[in-house]
Amino acid sequence: MPTFFERRQIVTPGDLIAEGDYITGENTYAEGNRIYASRIGIVEYDNKKINVVALRAFYIPRVGDIVIGTVVEVGFNGWTVYINAPYEALLRASEVLSRPFKPQKDELSQFLNVGDLVVAKISAYDRAHNPQLSVSEPGLGKITRGQIIKITSTKIPRVIGRKGSMVSMITQETGCQIILGLNGVILVTGKNPEDEELALMAIRKIEEESHISGLTDRVTQMLKEEKKGGKIKNESKN
Repeated sequence: MPTFFERRQIVTPGDLIAEGDYITGENTYAEGNRIYASRIGIVEYDNKKINVVALRAFYIPRVGDIVIGTVVEVGFNGWTVYINAPYEALLRASEVLSRPFKPQKDELSQFLNVGDLVVAKISAYDRAHNPQLSVSEPGLGKITRGQIIKITSTKIPRVIGRKGSMVSMITQETGCQIILGLNGVILVTGKNPEDEELALMAIRKIEEESHISGLTDRVTQMLKEEKKGGKIKNESKN
């Protein structure tokens, strides 16, 4: 009675999970004596019962994706990074140091410590191994300024917009630099906190109203009204 996935492994619809004397549970179905997954999720075994816990809010890593993660552990030769995925990612010391790692000399917490945020690229990932991160390209690495906002990862394409139209509009209206992590974490960096808050307000509106048509026009109008209201408020103080 073989099983083809270990506990907590990710499965996709149609994956054969087990064969033999097993019972279908949540998000699974049977064909003969074979149990299949009916949606993306994590495999759980409860004696003979097989469940797939749906990944509603989790990000599924893909090689080449830009993500924003939080360092959760400093290891012997690198860091463990949470990227809003079922599996934590690994960032090797050599990626950050840009030279061979010397454990007898290098204290890794001086470069990245628990709680630090990083912009990174998924350099390798498969179902058998945790995602590997790279920070070797320009613009990647430790985050030292700006504000972070987290949204459902499936809403990121709406923040990007068609051919980048939405994020370009927000950048133009607020003057902020916006880095979109495909794992649902967004970095907003502006000249001042007021500009950053405008951009965050626009992103929250996109997440809340992503299912309604005419979103770009509404977000543009909101930003213009907020900027006008702020200008009037500042003039009244002078």
